[in-house]
Amino acid sequence: MLYFFVFLNCKQEKLQLYKIEGTQILISDSINTDLEIEAFVKPYKDNIQKDLDSVLAYSANTYLKTDGEYNTALGNFMADVIYSEANPVFKNRTHKDIDMVLLNHGGIRGNLNKGNVSKRTAFELMPFENSIVVVALKKPQIDSLIHYLSKGKRAHPISQLKLTLDKNDNVIEAKIKGENISNNKIYNVATSDYLFNGGDNMNFFKTHDTVYRLDYKIRNAIIDKFNKLDTIKPVTDNRFTQIK
Repeated sequence: MLYFFVFLNCKQEKLQLYKIEGTQILISDSINTDLEIEAFVKPYKDNIQKDLDSVLAYSANTYLKTDGEYNTALGNFMADVIYSEANPVFKNRTHKDIDMVLLNHGGIRGNLNKGNVSKRTAFELMPFENSIVVVALKKPQIDSLIHYLSKGKRAHPISQLKLTLDKNDNVIEAKIKGENISNNKIYNVATSDYLFNGGDNMNFFKTHDTVYRLDYKIRNAIIDKFNKLDTIKPVTDNRFTQIK
């Protein structure tokens, strides 16, 4: 009878990463199209394009974010859209109302051109995935917000806030929903998650009482508003002015 003995080494060697190598592959027109993939994707692509270009409303004129010094027709439209579309959502969840809206001038990335308005228009105005948040602010933070606007003197879109400056840039009127700002009230300010997180140096949002996240994209609010309108014709008004 024969016996075989096998001796195994149970000790495992410790492996270490020695080197990582990579090659950059430039994506350009020189890469050949895969016709099979193109054919597979085409029906979905065509459907998306059709949906984006479906007419929702009509713009009575061409509106630019640069057509006013302190407030613009386009900016007013954007801020008013957030108020009208987000307030029912906020009220349904909290039984409270939005008191005012503040967006940023730089967040508007396109024009509202005269003619048919579609979902694509909304993507051109707001290509970012910014969502609406409602931030509860007390009077010191509201005062900081007003100071920011008065010193910046830029047409940041606002709604439900009326602000008047004298010729020396001093605030001579500041009202929310037609009322003077109270020491004893908490104001629910609708804005974008980008600004809430300190975008455009709007640091007054950092010291907040509460924040409500609506899970509602600004772009979707614009599309919802387009669906409700036949003709869009916003105007500049006296919500933010300076007495010369």
